[in-house]
Amino acid sequence: MFFNEPYLDALTKGSLLSIFALFWIILMVRVVGLRSFSKMTNFDFVTTVAMGSLLAGASQSKDSVGFLQSLAAMTSLFIVQFAVSKLRHNLPWFDRAVQNTPVFLLKDGVILHQALKTTRVTEDDLIAKLREAGVESIKEVRAAVLETTGSISVLAGEKVEEGLLKGVTHH
Repeated sequence: MFFNEPYLDALTKGSLLSIFALFWIILMVRVVGLRSFSKMTNFDFVTTVAMGSLLAGASQSKDSVGFLQSLAAMTSLFIVQFAVSKLRHNLPWFDRAVQNTPVFLLKDGVILHQALKTTRVTEDDLIAKLREAGVESIKEVRAAVLETTGSISVLAGEKVEEGLLKGVTHH
């Protein structure tokens, strides 16, 4: 059943389009840079998800117009992401507009319950992250920070250099 001509044509076309689109994405990443798929900002996350969707669309294109449209959309996403990255680097107000701010969840051994509530992080999630970081006592934690990427960083020890906490806010 799957070895007759229409099925073989569909399998061949889908495979070739996927391979070509994947290499197109690799080429774009080489041109724009590895940051294209980093988990740095919410914008980067959305771009990564959209790129996956476009790759799926390209692999299922019924004609060359749809395939080229998918490649053009991929290229446009990379260009927009590159431009946003440059603007964030050069314009502090733009960076603040598109970037989340890191937030203290725990400071100097004290869990900041209002920050947990505001950021919608549960105390159980925070405690799990502390265990994951090898923390033996909450009192040894200088800071637990909800980063702009959505991950939680844990800084423990006697003293934390102030530069590491630059830009972190209290909620």
